[in-house]
Amino acid sequence: MLKDDIANILVDEQQILTRCREIARIIDENYQGKQPIMVALLKGSVVFLAELLKNIELAIEVDFLDVSSYEGTESTGEINIRKDLDRSIRNKEIIIVEDIVDTGRTLNAVKKYLYDKGAASVEVATLLDKKSRRVIEIEAEYVGFDIPDYFVVGFGLDFNQKYRNLPYIGVLKEELYK
Repeated sequence: MLKDDIANILVDEQQILTRCREIARIIDENYQGKQPIMVALLKGSVVFLAELLKNIELAIEVDFLDVSSYEGTESTGEINIRKDLDRSIRNKEIIIVEDIVDTGRTLNAVKKYLYDKGAASVEVATLLDKKSRRVIEIEAEYVGFDIPDYFVVGFGLDFNQKYRNLPYIGVLKEELYK
């Protein structure tokens, strides 16, 4: 069972669902009268995106961007686009939906890429923020939870494509990834 690989639960399911509702309300307030495009970074952000969408009352659009910037467990900061946006974002307001922000390298590169494509504004909604690992100064406007430097999985986050389906954020047992 996947749960046997978890050292401890860092953020439980109810905490996540409550925080997603709170973030959705803030987005509704901040974008009143506007129609932002939520750009989810595949694959980790899909579960977080789905939970936000259930709670946002605005007329919003959704698109997906699949980028890779990792070698093993470390971000290189150079993005490789595996799936681009399906439409133009010129003069559109964008909310990047991300599962976790750690070094900031990937997010910084993605923000630059979206501005280069003509976005009017780019904000970030992330489920998890791991500020202790930052190497590039970048802030998310909408943060679910600030977390310490643990290797976490669940609620969309994976290790070797497993654990995404856990309904909580758990700390993966160290012997499984070291």
